[in-house]
Amino acid sequence: MVFIHDTGYSSFNTGILSDGCKMCVVGKKLVLFITGACPRKCWYCPVSDNKIQHDVIYANESNISDIDEAVNEAKLCNSKGMGITGGDPLTRINRVYDYIKAFKKEFGKKFHVHLYTSFDLVNDKNLEILYSAGLDEIRFHPDLNDDSKWNKILLVKKFDWDIGIEIPCIPDMVKETINVIEYFKDKVDFFNLNELEAADSSRNLVFDKGYRSKDFLSYGIKGSEELAFFIMKRFNGLNIHFCTSRLKNIEQLGNRIKLRAKNIKKQYDILTKGGSLIRGAIYINKPGSKGRKNIDLEILKDKISSELKINILEVDKNRILTSKTIAKKYKNYFKDMNLYPAIVEELATSDLFEIEIEFL
Repeated sequence: MVFIHDTGYSSFNTGILSDGCKMCVVGKKLVLFITGACPRKCWYCPVSDNKIQHDVIYANESNISDIDEAVNEAKLCNSKGMGITGGDPLTRINRVYDYIKAFKKEFGKKFHVHLYTSFDLVNDKNLEILYSAGLDEIRFHPDLNDDSKWNKILLVKKFDWDIGIEIPCIPDMVKETINVIEYFKDKVDFFNLNELEAADSSRNLVFDKGYRSKDFLSYGIKGSEELAFFIMKRFNGLNIHFCTSRLKNIEQLGNRIKLRAKNIKKQYDILTKGGSLIRGAIYINKPGSKGRKNIDLEILKDKISSELKINILEVDKNRILTSKTIAKKYKNYFKDMNLYPAIVEELATSDLFEIEIEFL
């Protein structure tokens, strides 16, 4: 009998989930993009053009320059672990070592760290560096068309960590997918099958290859899900997780943003169930328009605070934030000062992605 379980997070599995996936689906993993450098040129790569082959570092959605910034982002999101991705992290192996050591020191040994890589740069030295840093789980993206490096998994098994294989479910590559599972089934702890996705990247050529989205609302490719379920049924005794595009782009991201929202929420914010913040905002210029410059917002904030006898005001870049109530109550006062009061709803991401703005 085949047992395929719904995880409750828009994904499915047979067997048990890896520790990394258990944390990831509920948004408790910091996503550390350690570099865009990569020795491979996968046509299905979803990494954006501003990252791929660029030596940049991102902690979740934030472009960062040092470990302290990454640690701070982890604290804001109540992260209990970290997933290191790229590019190929092994191209910057010493950087990876430094980040893992720093996070383990800051959050303790139970802070779970997993890493994605290919077999291209796997050797004893690099594996020893990762293991000595404290890596808990390592996941490999094998080349589906070339098995010449697959035997490097024997080097990986020398170390006491969890090992996984993670591959996209490409509809026309049924035979190749079966071959991967057959080869690694007695050599790794789990498999992750990713729904093939279209992405805004010049390297992502899924449409050029003739594939199409399963519906107009999804990044997922038609036929990928069917292949995943076929594989799970065929290899039902293994630990296999089918990670859908919805899980990655909505569930995982959404859960992480909800956690972050609770920590960055100000006294004037209204926190929604979806993890967005509703607040009042006073602009010196309408967003997108050219207008006044060189206005000292701190002085302006102090003037408003003094005249209205309120202290729920805070300068944020090109605007002053306050409560929805104050923005509405004193809208005419702000307009008389040639300011633009508004009610905004923003995601609790580092860039406070704007969902809606209503000028009063």
